[in-house]
Order: sequence, then structure tokens, then C-alpha cells
Amino acid sequence: MKRVVVTALAAITPLGNDLETSWENLLAGKIGIAELTSFDATGFDTRIAGEVKGFEPTKYINAKAARRMEKFAQYAVGASKMLMEQAAYTIPAEEAHRAGVIIGVGLGGLDGIEHQHQKLMDAGPGRISPFFIPTIIANMAAGMVSIEHGARGANICTTTACASGTHAIGAAFSEIKLGRNDVMICGGAESTITPLAFAGFNAMKALSTRNDDPEHASRPFDKERDGFVMGEGCGLLLLESLDHARARGAKILAEVVGCGASGDAYHMTAPPEDGSGAAIAMRKAIEEAGVDPSEVDHINAHGTSTYLNDLCETRAIKTVFGAHAKDIVICGNKGQMGHLLGAAGGVEGVFSVMTLATGIIPGTVNQISPDPECDLDYNAAGTRKKQVNYALSNSFGFGGTNGCMLFKRFTD
Repeated sequence: MKRVVVTALAAITPLGNDLETSWENLLAGKIGIAELTSFDATGFDTRIAGEVKGFEPTKYINAKAARRMEKFAQYAVGASKMLMEQAAYTIPAEEAHRAGVIIGVGLGGLDGIEHQHQKLMDAGPGRISPFFIPTIIANMAAGMVSIEHGARGANICTTTACASGTHAIGAAFSEIKLGRNDVMICGGAESTITPLAFAGFNAMKALSTRNDDPEHASRPFDKERDGFVMGEGCGLLLLESLDHARARGAKILAEVVGCGASGDAYHMTAPPEDGSGAAIAMRKAIEEAGVDPSEVDHINAHGTSTYLNDLCETRAIKTVFGAHAKDIVICGNKGQMGHLLGAAGGVEGVFSVMTLATGIIPGTVNQISPDPECDLDYNAAGTRKKQVNYALSNSFGFGGTNGCMLFKRFTD
């Protein structure tokens, strides 16, 4: 089995259009959630979101190509270019068949579907764009990144709701560990801030309606949480076999040591109240790494700011770690960015690696009224300096799908 390492990171988030800005604003406790600008939300129960602000796709893609991509694919291509620049790596032709792309996308081009459907209703089938289908399918993020960088290895999209990005990292990890590929671009991308998405999530009563106070709307593990806030963006990691990374003199940011996936086998949208499905995924990641649960010292939580998710995740952590759960420093990034759906696991995986590389754990904002049932250390006081040896990143999604990645501080 090959050892797998992380050699570059990239992010486009509601906190910034690159990794450096996003990380700096995350640590500063800034909030990327505000009143909606993507569409007129008059009449909607929810009118706030974590939108990406001022992203210019033509910085990374020529204008003609950008017009033929939905935003989720634009984010993926833009982030991939930043990723490869940070890695100081261009895929050589002779290595192309050993370099792949796996990017998770939860919903794909929902915005394009809505616009093209309106054209169909208004003007008939003759007005539908010939690029409609190729642009809206979820695997186009991975496809366009593969084309951009000449990656001819595995080219895959994971679509597992809010666990999509995490499952993509896990699949990429397995590709390298098993020796199928040497290099993988992986993570998650999403952009579904659209009228139909908001109407659908509002119908489920899943979104926060704290429209008059957007900065305090997303409240992971807080007693007054009333739903999640929709976000968008992209988070990508470059994974390499340790041998490949060393051969090219790459800077190593962290090691990937475990992946866990499980199913709740319980309900379409709700987790079991004991958090048992999430606990299975966490245990699997730890077992694959061959470490004791007591060695895990940080968790980047799924922490959606919904009543059941936060409660069940807390219970799952207690189940897996026992008394040690009280010693783990946990953070929830969604309080500052909102829930990036299929991109969430990608971005939170990026931030987990940043914590390992820098020794800084982001805080969890908006724990104004701590939930007595969520009684672990969520780092509510703000950014904390601490050397972290093992960081677990959790993602859970509709359909009872769970994914967890375990990252390790790199040592020879």
C-alpha cells in the first residue's frame, strides 16, 4: 500500500476567492453570510446566503469557455489552477495516465436547469442551448478540470449530497493508496443558490429564517439554531503518493491516513438520534489509519446548525471517543460560510489540513446560547493555537450517507 500525502490546497468560498483570504478571514471570525444578491428573494422564507463574492471566471478561463460552464464548474477550474500553481506542478504527458480528478458535486447545474426550463416554457424547444446538458451534469467539474490539466487517470464525480466532497477525497485517497494513480486532484464544488433550491429547502423547513440578522443565522451547536444557511464554493486538495511527492521535491502539508463511509439505513433526510451511522464512518477512518481514538485531537465537524445534525454528531463523537471526546477541540466552519452542500467536505478538508500545517484551529462562531445537549469543546472562544497530530473531517448527507477523512500531521 502507498502512503498518501497532501501537497497543495485551494479554496473559493464566501470568505474569499482564494485559500489565503478564506483562511485569514476564517481565523479572524469574519462572516461570509449576508442578504441574497443572486436573485430577488421577495416572498421567500429565507433571504440570506453565503455567496461567493466578486469571483471573475475569466481570470482562469477564456470568456467563450466560461460561458459554457455553470458556476460550479467555473469554481472547480479556477480552484484547480490555483492548486497546481501552489503545487508548482504541471502534469507531464508521460505521467498523464497516472494523474486523475475526483470532484464531488451534490446537485450540479441547478441554475442552468431553471433558466433553460424557463426558455422552454416561454419560447419552445427550439430555444434550448445545445450546451444545456453538457453544462449542467454534475461530473462536468471533474471533466473540465481533467481537460484543463491533461489528467488522463481516473475521472470521477461523487454525488452523495452533503458528503460529496469528502467522499471524493476518500476515493482519491484509495486510488493512490492502491497504486492505481500517483496524483489526484480532489475535493468538492457547488453552486445552487437558486430560487428552486431555496423554495425546496424552505418547504422542508431546513433553512434558517433569521433574515434580519444574517451574521448570526448559522449557529452550529447553539441552542437557538433554526436551520442551515445555503453557501457555495469549491475546495480542492492535491494528493500524491509519498514516493511521487518526494521524487519531485514537493512540499508536504499533511498525510492522509484514513477514510470512513457508512449508511444510516434509517430515513431520507434525518439521522438516527443516536448518531450511530456517523459513528460507524468515524470508526472506519480511525481503524484504517491504525491509530487509537485517543490520538485524534481535532475534529472539523459537519455542524450544519440544524437541531438533529448537531445533536446526533455530538452523540456520535461521544460514542466513538468516550471520555476522550471532552479533550478533542472541535470546530464548525459553517457558522461563517453557510453550508456549501457538495463542496462542504472539500472546503472543510482543506481547512483541516491547514490546521495540521499551521497549528491553528479556527473557532466556532455564534454559540451565543450553548445547547446543554451539545456539551463538547467546540472552540467557541475563537481561534486557538495548538499542535494537532490527527484531524478528522466529518460530512453527512441526505439519504443517510456519511463520510469521514482522517488527516495526520506529516512526519517522516
